[in-house]
Amino acid sequence: MFKSVNPATGQQIATYPELTKAQVDARLDAAVGAFGHWRTTDIADRTALLDRIADRYAANRDRLARVATEEMGKTYASSIAEVDKCIAAFRHYAEHGPAMLEPQSQTLGGGGTAEVHWLPLGPVLAIMPWNFPYWQAVRFLAPAILAGNVALLKHASIVQGVAGLMEDMVLEAGGPAGLFQNLAIKSDAVADIIADDRVVAVTLTGSEGAGIAVAEQAGRHLKKVVLELGGSDPFIVMPSADLDAAVKAAVQARIQNSGQSCICAKRMIVHADIHDAFLTKFSAAMKAVKAGDPMDPDTDMGPLSSFAQRDTVLDQIDQARHQGATLLFGGEKPDLPGAYLTAGILTDVPLDSPLMHEEIFGPIAMLFRAADIDDAIRIANDIPFGLGSSVWTDDAQEQRRFIRDIAAGMTAINQMLASSPEAPFGGIKRSGHGRELGPFGLHEFMNLKTVLRKETANAGSEPVE
Repeated sequence: MFKSVNPATGQQIATYPELTKAQVDARLDAAVGAFGHWRTTDIADRTALLDRIADRYAANRDRLARVATEEMGKTYASSIAEVDKCIAAFRHYAEHGPAMLEPQSQTLGGGGTAEVHWLPLGPVLAIMPWNFPYWQAVRFLAPAILAGNVALLKHASIVQGVAGLMEDMVLEAGGPAGLFQNLAIKSDAVADIIADDRVVAVTLTGSEGAGIAVAEQAGRHLKKVVLELGGSDPFIVMPSADLDAAVKAAVQARIQNSGQSCICAKRMIVHADIHDAFLTKFSAAMKAVKAGDPMDPDTDMGPLSSFAQRDTVLDQIDQARHQGATLLFGGEKPDLPGAYLTAGILTDVPLDSPLMHEEIFGPIAMLFRAADIDDAIRIANDIPFGLGSSVWTDDAQEQRRFIRDIAAGMTAINQMLASSPEAPFGGIKRSGHGRELGPFGLHEFMNLKTVLRKETANAGSEPVE
């Protein structure tokens, strides 16, 4: 049995049954059956369904947003923005997807042509987290539908209400039975599903430990896997930057979703010449962050997703302080009933601290002083993660250095890092591999089939491997 608990109040709001093995088996059969039909549908039919799903999300915008806020605590405004982003993703793949699937042709040196065709693979399992409960799943689901694949969602246990609504939206839009199904199962049931021959590939967004377990199982059964794991993204500010704009973005980048985002900026790396000025402005702005009722439009930050998550962050803060770090302010339980935590700043975190090898999933920023650009890049790269990064400089040469030398899958220049349906999303090192979104995310779970053509009378007379 799954329980949904409102982290703003600590009150249970709903329960959901766990699927039995027989029910899971039936859903896998349904996925295979749906793929047999969906793989041969015209692209126009697939894009029309994507548009209809977008229509259903738009018609249920308030309902969808409220359930997300109730289940995992993000502000209602953030939930609305997330639903709108999902609508944009469905529309994007509906409008631009067909061009991404056009065969590509190249003339061969020995005569004839080689064509590349993109073909669907089959049922794909998505294991998704609670922090962006709609968006994380939609950025897999929209391209999967367009590709001609079918989708199985194993969502986080605390957002089963969201998962059920997502399945409803596809069915209400006219999606065939079995095209997209929620698997209400616990994590210990995932390995058997990955191993099942009816599932052809798997994608996961989650922790480093979960990624290792999924990749190991997928590798054992020779199945394609895409992993989007943790991050401890650097936010680098150089002297030429607009300091006020950088501070404003730094606060938003650290407290968005109550600090529970893989691409939240977690390490503020500031050039020594402007470090103190940045700290003064950044501290004032972080202290002004208002935590409270996530349904209140004046609230800047809701609770963390659960009391357990808050305790994890508090333990990380205590560990850092014992290792020599200084908590300037914040990181406290306010006088509120839910899983709230005040925004705060840690300084003097030793570069060899275990915290540098972890992800703080809460509104606590780590601040570092960099002597110069080489030092900033060294600090930025001195972690096992490589998801995203944000750099603030108006110097074109510095921008080129950061693009070339920061070890990350994404770099934003003079802006907060964010995902978009149009652009590939993903990381390197222990932040995972593979990409979501854009044409690259679409093609990750497709068969790139090479077709050779040679229009000559003796075609095939001298086969060469």
